[in-house]
Amino acid sequence: MHLPRYRTSVALDLCIPTESVQADASNFAVLELFTERRDMMSLPVTEQQRPIGLISRNIFMSQMSKPFYHEVYGKKSCIAFMDKEPLIVDGAMSIEDLTFRAVEAGEKALADGFIITEDGALAGVGFGLQLMNVVATMQAEKNRQIMHSIDYASVIQRALLRTSDAELRATLPDAHLEWQPRDVVGGDFYFFERYEGGWFAAIADCTGHGVPGAFMTLIASSALSQALRELGPRDPAALIGAVSRAIKTLLGQDAGSGEATGHAGSNDGMDCAFLCHDAASASLRFAGAKLALHVVAPGEDAVRAIDGARMGVGYVDTPAGYCWHNETLDIPAGSLLFITTDGLLDQIGGARDIAYGKRRMREQLLAQRDAPASDVAAALLQDSAAWQGKQPRRDDLTFFCFRL
Repeated sequence: MHLPRYRTSVALDLCIPTESVQADASNFAVLELFTERRDMMSLPVTEQQRPIGLISRNIFMSQMSKPFYHEVYGKKSCIAFMDKEPLIVDGAMSIEDLTFRAVEAGEKALADGFIITEDGALAGVGFGLQLMNVVATMQAEKNRQIMHSIDYASVIQRALLRTSDAELRATLPDAHLEWQPRDVVGGDFYFFERYEGGWFAAIADCTGHGVPGAFMTLIASSALSQALRELGPRDPAALIGAVSRAIKTLLGQDAGSGEATGHAGSNDGMDCAFLCHDAASASLRFAGAKLALHVVAPGEDAVRAIDGARMGVGYVDTPAGYCWHNETLDIPAGSLLFITTDGLLDQIGGARDIAYGKRRMREQLLAQRDAPASDVAAALLQDSAAWQGKQPRRDDLTFFCFRL
């Protein structure tokens, strides 16, 4: 069945012209019609061209096959075996509305069909199988369009990250940034930018994944860009605070838009780690919100973790005036530094179906402590994939591994 491409599909697209009988027609007349027309599954009953009922072939033939029914009912009006409350819809009704009406009407509308009218007069009948086929076709087309849009959104999201990739390669020769969205688009993002005398980097895990997460990355990354223009890159803690306030305002999660009354429209935000490296002093300034910086220094047999604050960024429960704090670190030359979102740590797997966890991550960092950052990343990804096994991916995966 061909459906129009440039207008909304309506009930009339399913209409099959059919014969009908008047309400005073006898059951013998109906029997004759059903006998001659073996393809006729339902027969509308009309009064002055307006449908008042529907006779199901299966029900009618079953009744008339009973003993003495020919003699008792043959000459009587066909309304004796008529469904007096069939589903009757106007031809202009949309397929979506028709689907809801058919479900409400119950099994008989899908099994025996429904009546379609034009200006109140009988136009024909439609059947459940047709309706299901059309709905399936429409849904498949909608899904195709949605997936096309999501694929294009992925192109846009990756394009927004491309500048950071180029800046990172030009600045840190021994570095690797892994970004794997769980779906076509993701809720993690990163940012890297050189400035006179150093560089700034950000890793963030926004609420959600897929399309909702991707929208959050656009909001958060835009807020970060604005904060960098206003504050500069040298105070990561102040930048987190500015991004948090921007998210709360943009999403109506600040006190003035509902937080005080408990009626905020959403509760979204992000976890993040911001880094600023000063080349002159060879120092690294770190501020985090629920993300940590891991350091493996030369000659040390343990991974040192510098934890971020336990306060998330932008959420309803995050005070607008909350202050994150900077940690200024003197990092020994040759140290391996690592930041990850929880997509790596929370992945379920192994023999007992438990999270990958920090211990396995630290073991891999120590085992690869002298390897280039790209090899460290490859070892982590291989170990994580083996741990995951046949379990589904739970979240987006992003981590940043580098040496100064």
